[in-house]
Amino acid sequence: MKLLRNLFFCLTCGVASLSTPFAVQAQSASTNVTTELPTARTLNRYGLERAWWSQATLNPKRDKVMHMVIDEENVYMQSSNGVVTAFNADSGRQLWAVQMGNRDEPVFPGVSNDRHFLAVNGMTLYCVDRFTGRMTWELMLPAMPSVGPSVDDEHVYVGTLDGSMYSFELRKIRELSRNNRLPSWSFQAIRWRYKTSKEITSAAYSTGRLVNFASRDGSLYAVSSTERDLTWQFETNAPITAPFATTDTSLVLASEDFYVYCLDRNNGLVRWEFASGFPIRKAPRVIGKDLYILPDRGGLFSLSLTNGDQKWTRPGITNVLAATKSRLFGTDQTGNVVILNRADGRPLGSLPLRAFSIRLENDRTDRLFMATPSGLLICMREQGSEFAFYHRYPERSPIVPDIEPDEPADAPSTDTPAAAIPEEKPAAAN
Repeated sequence: MKLLRNLFFCLTCGVASLSTPFAVQAQSASTNVTTELPTARTLNRYGLERAWWSQATLNPKRDKVMHMVIDEENVYMQSSNGVVTAFNADSGRQLWAVQMGNRDEPVFPGVSNDRHFLAVNGMTLYCVDRFTGRMTWELMLPAMPSVGPSVDDEHVYVGTLDGSMYSFELRKIRELSRNNRLPSWSFQAIRWRYKTSKEITSAAYSTGRLVNFASRDGSLYAVSSTERDLTWQFETNAPITAPFATTDTSLVLASEDFYVYCLDRNNGLVRWEFASGFPIRKAPRVIGKDLYILPDRGGLFSLSLTNGDQKWTRPGITNVLAATKSRLFGTDQTGNVVILNRADGRPLGSLPLRAFSIRLENDRTDRLFMATPSGLLICMREQGSEFAFYHRYPERSPIVPDIEPDEPADAPSTDTPAAAIPEEKPAAAN
């Protein structure tokens, strides 16, 4: 009888532990992060601090982080098994974690709009509420995708390996979902298909009137968003394998023909071009009035977005991670995080954070997001920078009241020892 009671107690504890995954996850993370997280002393040397850290929901024994994407409010971590974990970008609080698709299928970077987060797993497009993680609908794709989805107010666009760009009508998708006809009747939501000669290499960008996308055939296309009419086409002399960058009026296109082109997004006319001397296979990054390009083996170039003039170059840089008003963060060839002066490219220092190999190339805000393959996520910022600075959409910045704090009625005695600062807790455990 005593043996049965002990067995029942063990089973009860096991069920209880499974029913509280976040507590177990936080405890496990707390025991492993002390040797991985950068110390306050290391960050303080460069005027940085940890804003928060947290842990994604995944099984590190058979799963790893594949992609990290961001909007102005949330950070999304996508794993190789299709699990997506969403965090609040300001506080690090975990919002939700949901399985989007089957395990061990190709996963592409997701995208969000005002209401939803969309991601492709295998040949299925999934849509969830971006604040709750509730599954909204699933859509079967007609061909194997080659890039992640993009979305505007009326359509979802997905490029495929056979060179097709598909436009799906959101209104029709919602109608099919209400009638429980998805995913079987997904083909009815197709608005149009535009076919190029080779695979699509960039997620579509919609201006509302035109949809732009690049192909490995060396061309950038601009197609009407309501129909598949070709409005203009820009051809380069080599394949285009890098996603392009956008501004309010321009498209910045990098090609393997060694050139960067700045095009008028309405008509495709060239505003300026820059010869890098190397093939370019990584996406250009627009931050403020600066353009950063990363040619193969060519290091980092800083160009003027206005006219394409070269400001400076820095060899050995392989990625641009984030930028503040005066500093630029990148990755060098050994995996260290390098800090540069934005004005002249002068190196200011480096952080040995090679364990955080999953690095978000953040051109939206001044926050630095990095993660380990096992899902440990850290957000770093400049000291005193409590509110994020918005690069791409400054109009979305929250309104911050400029009010001086009231002086306390009774100031504490200067000889009273300060209270001990408690050890940081992971945001996921809150």
